[in-house]
Amino acid sequence: MDNDSLTVNILVIMYFGDVVFAVSGALMAARYKMDIIGFIMIGSITGIGGGTIRDLLLGRTVWWTHDTRELILVTAASMITFFFITSDITRKNGMIYADAIGLSVFSVVGCHIALAFGSPFFVAVVVGVITATGGGVIRDIITRNQPMIMSGQLYATAALLGSLSYASLRYWGIDEITSEVVSCLAAFLLRIAAIIFDIRMGPPGAFLRIGNK
Repeated sequence: MDNDSLTVNILVIMYFGDVVFAVSGALMAARYKMDIIGFIMIGSITGIGGGTIRDLLLGRTVWWTHDTRELILVTAASMITFFFITSDITRKNGMIYADAIGLSVFSVVGCHIALAFGSPFFVAVVVGVITATGGGVIRDIITRNQPMIMSGQLYATAALLGSLSYASLRYWGIDEITSEVVSCLAAFLLRIAAIIFDIRMGPPGAFLRIGNK
């Protein structure tokens, strides 16, 4: 199965996810005052990293090796970020929200592609989580930051909610568009709530922490 066989709405949210994740990566590059090549590299890795891991796991041709639209989108998004986003506050807030949007969108896209590829229910859910978090993990490792999935943040948890919601809704016969909207919103709202209220998973004995509690 290649991208040409995906539905229009999945393609749209996939390309949208490429852009917002690339922007989040480029904004991370801005924090380290990288040049334009650094912006493009970090932005592109963030935008296509999770999907690349997904395709390798599924034994599917890595999509951006034969679909140049993906590379064009992430490169353009990174360059636009380099030239037009200059405020430190805008960079910080932009990265947080762009990353949350990309996470929610890619959790659904990854799960959809895995299901369409014939993966079992739970495998598709895991693939959705990997698609959503993979690019961010690579970005954080390259920039020497602790990956968010290892810092107690409700990051992979939000991706899991989106992916599991989508797989479940499709299993129950809910139409594709409704399943996509509901699942993306569920993942996004959980991630944003976790950011606003500083909700984190804790170590043994402190399963969930809110704020400084």
